Amino acid sequence: MNTDFANDLPTKIKIEKIYESYVPYLTVVMQNIEKKLQQNIHLSSQPTYKARVKSFDSYYKKILRIKPHEAAKSDKIVCLTDMMGIRIICAFLEDLSVVLDELQPLFKIKEVERKGSSQNFKEFGYESIHVLIEIPKECIPAGDSFLNFNLPEEAVCEIQIRTILQDAWAEVEHELIYKSEFSPFDLPLRRKLASMNASLSLADIIFQEIRDYQKKLQGEMEERRKSFYEKADELDSLVPEKLSDGTDKIERISPYVKGTIDDMLLDAIHAHNTGDLEKAVRIYTQIIESKPEPDKIVLSVIHKHRGMAFFARSEYEKSLEDFKLSADFDPSNFRAIYYEGIVYSILRKNKDAVECYTRSLELNEYQSHAFYRRSLAYYEMHDYEKAMQDITAAQKLGLTSDACIALHNKLIAQFDMNM
Repeated sequence: MNTDFANDLPTKIKIEKIYESYVPYLTVVMQNIEKKLQQNIHLSSQPTYKARVKSFDSYYKKILRIKPHEAAKSDKIVCLTDMMGIRIICAFLEDLSVVLDELQPLFKIKEVERKGSSQNFKEFGYESIHVLIEIPKECIPAGDSFLNFNLPEEAVCEIQIRTILQDAWAEVEHELIYKSEFSPFDLPLRRKLASMNASLSLADIIFQEIRDYQKKLQGEMEERRKSFYEKADELDSLVPEKLSDGTDKIERISPYVKGTIDDMLLDAIHAHNTGDLEKAVRIYTQIIESKPEPDKIVLSVIHKHRGMAFFARSEYEKSLEDFKLSADFDPSNFRAIYYEGIVYSILRKNKDAVECYTRSLELNEYQSHAFYRRSLAYYEMHDYEKAMQDITAAQKLGLTSDACIALHNKLIAQFDMNM
């Protein structure tokens, strides 16, 4: 019998005893790293975190495969790169690079691997970004219960970055193929798996395209809304400065689906923002005349936008008509009713303006600007008590513009004069 060969075989009981003794220690290390990630990774849609310390059975199988001789000779824990694993699951493809960038200053990164990036469309392995980080000193657990534990210098934690769909595929693939140690040889079955993987990858791409489109549309809408408020403020003798919501203009991107209502709306708003109001009104009118389905909500939105374009052209009666139609098509559209009030204010029909602001606030009581403008209307009507109540409400909700302060000071002066 070859005793040298027998001595080179790893002893499972010994390895298990060492590994299991480290599990509580590894768990705390991993939890500390996860906490650091949660405190420092910032996305518009917050990611989901999954963390696990590798089970002994999985650990032992891998040890036998890649480090059997080291395990046989060592009386200490033998490190694998995936003993501690943390998964960051993101909503969109764009989030993956953001997370990777935000990891750079947080940890000393030892390796970055983009799994699946070299696969062709006929293959069905999962995609994921795997990052190996050095264990930060501040994540090493302290306390008497951990005095006898220390990790070798080569110890790392694996951080996986995936989208929701990439993670879903990886979980299923792990159950079907990896855990069962089965790789399908049948061509039709391989094609089905590849097709499913391709479908999920395509879905991720489509979700990202929709996300890009929404961000572009939102950016254009914010610009258009800002210009609307600026014009309203310019026409208001009590407002010393233009409102600004701090929105940065997003770079122009190609429309998502050419010829759709969304595409036409984006073109119209972009034309509006660049000063081509005639084109904007023409496109809005084309959408309205097409009688879109579901018509009521869509028509409410389009009438609101066209009303803003008419307002920018100083066609206040047409603007007013569109805002009224917008509210008729969608009675919950508090913003259209608020815009209606702004037009009445510009026309110096303050009683009608107050009625609109009140209706809008009944639908959404957290509109600081609606309180401010109703206060302004009350001031014009010499109802200083109600004006003071509204300006106080506006400031309580966080409105601290110079215009708001100026009106507040004017009201204080009125009360002082009447004392």
